[in-house]
Amino acid sequence: MKSLPDSRACKDFLEKHRWNGAPVCPHCGCVDEKHYRLTFGGIFNGLYKCRHCRNRFTVTTGTMFEGSNIPLDKWFYAIYQFLSYKKGISSLQLSRDIGVTQKTAWFMLNRIRHNLMREGIGNHTGIVQVDETYIGGRNKGRFKFNRGRSMKQKIPVVGILSDDKVHAYVVSNTRAGTLEFIINGLIDNDSLVVTDGWGGYHYVHDFGYTHEVVEHGIRKYVNERGFHTNGIEGFWSHLKRGLKGIYHSVTPKRLQMYCDEFAYRYNTRKMTDIERFFGFLIKPTERLRYADLVCKT
Repeated sequence: MKSLPDSRACKDFLEKHRWNGAPVCPHCGCVDEKHYRLTFGGIFNGLYKCRHCRNRFTVTTGTMFEGSNIPLDKWFYAIYQFLSYKKGISSLQLSRDIGVTQKTAWFMLNRIRHNLMREGIGNHTGIVQVDETYIGGRNKGRFKFNRGRSMKQKIPVVGILSDDKVHAYVVSNTRAGTLEFIINGLIDNDSLVVTDGWGGYHYVHDFGYTHEVVEHGIRKYVNERGFHTNGIEGFWSHLKRGLKGIYHSVTPKRLQMYCDEFAYRYNTRKMTDIERFFGFLIKPTERLRYADLVCKT
């Protein structure tokens, strides 16, 4: 807040770290230090005119900040808080912190989440932990070690963890066919796959992978060869505690955005808050329109 106290300072920061002194036209891609600097009343406020295509632009054109009436300093504060809090921040809390309505804060948070989706996605290799969990609803009258799998109101999520990087995917079911599609598509063939004893994983060995099973059903959490799924289980605990304690309720059509949010924090947990904040700001982002958000399926 001391380093970037107002919108002008925030805009200068973006220009410095995204353009490195040479403005880039988002319309035609022209890089030129001599793009026209447009002034109003003799004051330059970050508006340029491309020397090549003649279109006007600023450093926020084509980014998540485009078209927003919220000052950049409030955006920066929201991003810093959102990325720093381990379990996230609610739209009500953010609205009180920066002095906007809850609806505005909710839209801002979803714009940020949208730009975290599939962050750093790629094939997993080496020792890969795969597990499934179920989000939403409350189990009543269920056997202790058979929770959730037949509950229609619960949403299945499959997680993959390797090399301290995790990705989570909302799926329609956890049958063998669905798990085969995810494992074959996202895990290299020479990897070692570690799972629990859920029946959907019984055919992993047939896919060409080395398969290690940890039988949670008999209260074993490390198998005879020392393999476990404690890493991905730890990620599930962060996800569920955040959803329950901060967000309370998440609709199925937006659950994937929240999974990507928590995966991003988990994957950057060894960074400092400032490193995570700057890393997010200088990477390319895209604008999410409100109409696309509320109609998203």
